[in-house]
Amino acid sequence: MGCMFSLPQDRLAAAERTPQIRETSFVEKMKKTNRNIVVFYGSQTGTAEEFANRLAKDAQRYGMKGMAADPEEYDLSELSRLKEIPNSMAVFCMATYGEGDPTDNAQEFYDWMQGTDDDLEGVNFAVFGLGNKTYEHFNATGKYTDKRLAELGGNRVFDLGLGDDDSNLEEDFISWKEQFWPAVCEFFGVEATGEDSSIRQFELVVHNDINMNQVYTGEMGRLKSFQTQKPPYESKNPFLATVTVNRKLNKGGNRHLMHIELEITDSKIRYDSGDHVAVYPTNDAAVVNRIGERLGVDLDTVISLKNLDEESNKKHPFPCPTTYRTALTHYLDINNTPRKNVLYELAQYASDPQEQENMRKMASASPEGKALYQSWVLDSERNILGILEDLPSLNPPIDHLCELLPRLQARYYSIASSSKVHPTSIHICAVVIEYTTRTERVFKGVATNWLKNKEVTDNGHKHIVPMYVRRSQFRLPFKPSNPIIMIGPGTGIAPFMGFIQERAWQKEQGKEVGETILYFGCRHKNEDFLYQQELEEFERAGVLTQLNVAFSRDQEQKIYVQHLLKNNKEQLWKLIHSNNAHIYVCGDARNMARDVHTAFYAIAEEVGGLTHTQAVDYFKKLMTKGRYSQDVWS
Repeated sequence: MGCMFSLPQDRLAAAERTPQIRETSFVEKMKKTNRNIVVFYGSQTGTAEEFANRLAKDAQRYGMKGMAADPEEYDLSELSRLKEIPNSMAVFCMATYGEGDPTDNAQEFYDWMQGTDDDLEGVNFAVFGLGNKTYEHFNATGKYTDKRLAELGGNRVFDLGLGDDDSNLEEDFISWKEQFWPAVCEFFGVEATGEDSSIRQFELVVHNDINMNQVYTGEMGRLKSFQTQKPPYESKNPFLATVTVNRKLNKGGNRHLMHIELEITDSKIRYDSGDHVAVYPTNDAAVVNRIGERLGVDLDTVISLKNLDEESNKKHPFPCPTTYRTALTHYLDINNTPRKNVLYELAQYASDPQEQENMRKMASASPEGKALYQSWVLDSERNILGILEDLPSLNPPIDHLCELLPRLQARYYSIASSSKVHPTSIHICAVVIEYTTRTERVFKGVATNWLKNKEVTDNGHKHIVPMYVRRSQFRLPFKPSNPIIMIGPGTGIAPFMGFIQERAWQKEQGKEVGETILYFGCRHKNEDFLYQQELEEFERAGVLTQLNVAFSRDQEQKIYVQHLLKNNKEQLWKLIHSNNAHIYVCGDARNMARDVHTAFYAIAEEVGGLTHTQAVDYFKKLMTKGRYSQDVWS
């Protein structure tokens, strides 16, 4: 889904952890619980964690015992001790975040790998990386983990797998897994037991007479954290910000672009221009109700899903006890197309043999199964409700469905304000995602439609948004006198509104402010020229020294920001090469960011006389020095 908020998101807010003293030695834990495979995950949005759980579960088919583990919860410097356990191995499912960085929960492990000289001889390992080819540093973390563990003397049992989220990450994972297990079997001299791995991980507990004060209603961590708010605010403890402004930015066209302001007055939340705000949306109540009706369930039943593996650190798949309604509204992703393992596990509940066979086929790795899943699920964009509606014989128990669905993730937006000018509010600029799919259903983006409906009225009702701030590397130059070149078409303008506000503030403070140049792009001048008044005002005030706007559809030939860059090639090269200018690119990663790169290479070649190889190298160096920054999403 090409959506504004596929900025990599924060880690799964795992359900509350029991306060007992935790074993930080994964080796001791494996010995105590008789495991010989540990699957560590570096996960930002929960996918790597899900894959790790699938691998750990698969192990039992080969008479082995696996456990999935969060590297943040264990001491990874014990890796060399793994060989104390016979026939053992460590698998790493490692996602890459941002500009080739490890995920938050794998940062310590990454730092350890960089600094250690431990001898990992006799430690068996394999790595599967999760990345996206659209980005510059494809799968950097997975590649580094694989290379480094081998350098330290580890024994690579199977080749590094590279998953690409730009095509089909799960497909890549399944293909890797299908070759990985036979290699493991051969290495350890074991064979498949023929046991089916469709085994429940959680058991249902229904609470008939529970005090409702003990029931989660959407909190991410601490129970009642929404009633009594306490800083600091982060992913497990979001702040409930009030929506004070919600206005439509575009004057025409069939899209809805919006500017939203969140009030953070008493939160002690600080932010810098260029940071991201994460918001926790809720699913559409109508869709939740339809799932309940289709499955014939009372959604207000209070339940807990308890891990059958008593030793697991993850006691519940989402905060429990709670109701099915809360789980489907706040905790579970019901809007995206379900992954293959969900279809595989639910197939047993289809009473029509043909429907059951098709579900199993779609979950398989056979060419026709892949093709069917691609067309019937992905291309048709069927979410779980669509699948239940179109497979009438499928009647899964709702608790098994809740166990299998992935967690609903926080959505990231580039902050569109400067805290120097707006210390008590955070601005968001976003486009509402809504279109009709192949099956004639209307697909609605969860977060943007949820935000759109938070209209500010004067009847005293306040709309709230659970949020926190995630720091980024997207920063104005330390010296205000450095020129800046900002390129941000569409909602990519967001962080630049913050940058320009800040440069205006610096100017008011009497600082010497360098040239401030913006390249913006939209479809039509009189339709979706976002923030036109503000930008023209900044230009009149001399804060914005140059405002270049590409209106792609106002003439025969489409004109984009990269065309305008080439028109100003002499000026740009001088700013970059002689005047220490900083370049910023924000917006679509798939086409725009790439095209802008290419335009800069051409400028370096045509004006600077560089060869293509030198040009590529020149901009790589600027990136390393922090003079070419990107805030892009796909």
